[in-house]
Amino acid sequence: MLTVSSSSLTHTGMRRPANEDSLVARPGLGLYVVCDGMGGHAAGEVASKAAADTIEAFIQHTDGAAADFTWPYGYKPELGVDGNRLVGAFLLANREIYQRVQDEPSLRGMATTAVAMLLARPQLSPRASAEEGESRGDDSWSGAALVAHVGDSRAYLWRDGVLEQITRDHSWVEEQISSGALSEDEARQHPWRNLVTRALAGAEPPEVEVTPVALERGDRILICSDGLTTPLTDQAIRETMSRAPKGQIEALCQSLVDAANAAGGPDNITVIVIEVA
Repeated sequence: MLTVSSSSLTHTGMRRPANEDSLVARPGLGLYVVCDGMGGHAAGEVASKAAADTIEAFIQHTDGAAADFTWPYGYKPELGVDGNRLVGAFLLANREIYQRVQDEPSLRGMATTAVAMLLARPQLSPRASAEEGESRGDDSWSGAALVAHVGDSRAYLWRDGVLEQITRDHSWVEEQISSGALSEDEARQHPWRNLVTRALAGAEPPEVEVTPVALERGDRILICSDGLTTPLTDQAIRETMSRAPKGQIEALCQSLVDAANAAGGPDNITVIVIEVA
């Protein structure tokens, strides 16, 4: 079994009047979420908070649920219980945004990206639990995890000094990079770099992408809004993470936010760092 520690930080940035990002860090649930609201005039903040709150509530409600739980959008066996929990949570968040707009038409057009990591609890044998008193601690995890996302908020895995992007941006420029029409450097400067192709927007239910991750001791997971990744290259993020000593993740969060602000801070910045031991 593995243990994890986490730290999080959000900042308005240098150019925005308000912070429209929201985050959830629930170590006891193994849940970490970043939502980046869109819409302006406070609507983005409403969308991101509604999504974050809804995702958190559903994951908490289904903690320990059996596979025959009544799933609001059906149960897909290929995703497993935790995959269905994440997808269901995202789709319920999309529905919540729809309902908010129906109740308050001035919020029309609001939306949010979302990225979430859910850690898997260790599987304890009934015999061991009954005969040896084995218990499930909230800080002990199996090492398996799932990342779900919609939009261009990201999750990264840092392992042995190497930074790997877990998520794939749902954005126009990412589609152009995949097709060979744009290089990564060109995409970073493109005027449409912030155009997302999927979001929680209250319209048709989006396709939620779910990615499994196998964690090891010494790993760090970074979950962030694009307020970090727009001004900073992956190389700059990797170097910042590599300089942070083991156990210093609170200072690491601050260093990442400071680096984004030093590079212009064009957007709200939210980071969660999870360290595995």
